[in-house]
Amino acid sequence: MATESAPSDEFDYVIVGSGAAGSVLANRLTEDAGVRVCVLEAGPPDRHPFIHVPGGFIKMLFNPEYTWQFKTEPGEGTAGRRIPTTQGRTLGGSSSINGMVYNRGQRADFDSWAQRGNRGWGYADVLPYFKRTERRLGVHDPRYHGSEGNLPVTDIDWIHPICEAFIDGAEGMGIPRCLDYNGKARRASATFSARSTRAIARARPACSSTPPGRAAWTYGPTPAPRRSCSRANERSAYGM
Repeated sequence: MATESAPSDEFDYVIVGSGAAGSVLANRLTEDAGVRVCVLEAGPPDRHPFIHVPGGFIKMLFNPEYTWQFKTEPGEGTAGRRIPTTQGRTLGGSSSINGMVYNRGQRADFDSWAQRGNRGWGYADVLPYFKRTERRLGVHDPRYHGSEGNLPVTDIDWIHPICEAFIDGAEGMGIPRCLDYNGKARRASATFSARSTRAIARARPACSSTPPGRAAWTYGPTPAPRRSCSRANERSAYGM
């Protein structure tokens, strides 16, 4: 076990990639004050303003400094086209470059995974973890949502009239409207729930822990060592 006086390049854990999963791990591990964690990230820190603006994802998706511009191989099913499969390359990973939409997925998908032999992956199994991570703001059903997690989730502030017209059309075809597609609803039409980036929700708490719990954040090549967090009283998270 590394101690507070140990050299700065000695760690108990090394996390490769500071995407959604890496940020969660860094935050959880540094809750233990005796653990030192190093997070390696190929991309730059998440300081670009478009990362923190919901509509900014349109700009970020085509920025090679913050993304991996992957594409699929051409195939018959895509009429010979190569389909973009862009991945995030910054603190927070792909969750930092998308539209800040909070979508858990269909409960039937989780249940089908469990039915195929993947124990612990049914909807009832994963729901407590969704609730644990979430800080749902506003009116919500506590059976499906948490209020004490690190990931803020809200309803969107404004709905375009075209969206309302689309949902009205869906209702006319027998698809019911719902206020919360991450709750009880299984087949319905609704507007999105919005969230903060996972980097803010998960990685930032590690920046405010006190020694001896430490997390070192190592980004892509930079001219000189620098702090990953700018507040003067933070002594636990460093970018190198």
